[in-house]
Amino acid sequence: MSRWPRVARSAVATGTAIAVAGALHSWWNLRQLRVLPSRTRAGTPRVSLLVPARDEAGNIGHCLTSLRAQVDVPDLEIVVLDDRSSDGTTDVIAHHLVDHRIRQVVGSGEPPNGWLGKTWACHRLSVEASGSVLVFVDADVTLSDDAVSRMVALLESGVVEAVSPYPRQLALTWSERIIQPLLQWSWATLLPLGLAERSTRPSLVAANGQLLAITRDAYDAVGGHEAIRDEVLDDVALFQQLKQNGLRGALADGTEVATCRMYQNWSDLRDGYSKSLWSATGSPLGATAFVSVMALAYVVPPVAALLGSRVGAIGYVGAVGGRAWVAHRVDGRVWPDSVLHPASVIGFGYLTARSWVGHRRGSLTWKSRPLP
Repeated sequence: MSRWPRVARSAVATGTAIAVAGALHSWWNLRQLRVLPSRTRAGTPRVSLLVPARDEAGNIGHCLTSLRAQVDVPDLEIVVLDDRSSDGTTDVIAHHLVDHRIRQVVGSGEPPNGWLGKTWACHRLSVEASGSVLVFVDADVTLSDDAVSRMVALLESGVVEAVSPYPRQLALTWSERIIQPLLQWSWATLLPLGLAERSTRPSLVAANGQLLAITRDAYDAVGGHEAIRDEVLDDVALFQQLKQNGLRGALADGTEVATCRMYQNWSDLRDGYSKSLWSATGSPLGATAFVSVMALAYVVPPVAALLGSRVGAIGYVGAVGGRAWVAHRVDGRVWPDSVLHPASVIGFGYLTARSWVGHRRGSLTWKSRPLP
């Protein structure tokens, strides 16, 4: 490597430093990750489990079965919004209506101007809810039988007003296994979790709308989903609203209480990430800068290692080690997936570019609805 141009040596050294620092930070960060309290009887609040569903025939049955199996939550209602599904979702929901705790809300028409489909569905569910604790659950999420009581226990402690336990992500096909682990890896590596929970800065936020519990008082105080009606990343936006109003939301380890398989093939995964990455990265310049730094840290060193660079090899080992540690901590697939981290970063770069192109062209859709 001593005979390489100085700029190449500097790039490899810088990328390696970032990769190793990222791995060390993820190790420390996940030691700070909030864990839900042990199972406890939630005897005081009424809890509303709110499920927006649009064309979820393959998922909604498992979700509702798990919601009906919640223990230690004596005062519980389950409200499902069937958002004009056309794939049999309605029939699956009907099968579960024998449980008197379940109510079905049928979507009518398209969302009003200025609203997105998900935020409109969640808003309508919140209007129907009678609980003092609202738990939003995506239709592709399955809960353990003590999940709700553990979330309620944390809220009842008064430490935070909202909690988002990050579900264990199921990834079966190779496209899922390459891309999906970046969800947890990204916040575990890049976001200082302890500081984010304490800080009042809206930019220091992590949340996952797949599973999110919030007190009714806090939800109303920040304006609920009406205040974030046009936000693609509604989960993050809701937590930002909490911070701006002097309230606290926390990301938590949901590995033990929830599982989710977001996408089941490359086409759905590609379209799913394309709909939101433009919003997550803020601007074309911000997206370019972020993807460039990711490539510098997680693509340049392994390429240099293949060309004989020992420094690059250190960077690659650091990247794989960090990815493996996160996967181990959140009960993901560690090997051989972690060694493919450079491919994950390249795939992320492609999806980010595709998202911005679609956003600029106005061609993005989700669940057959146009996106901004």
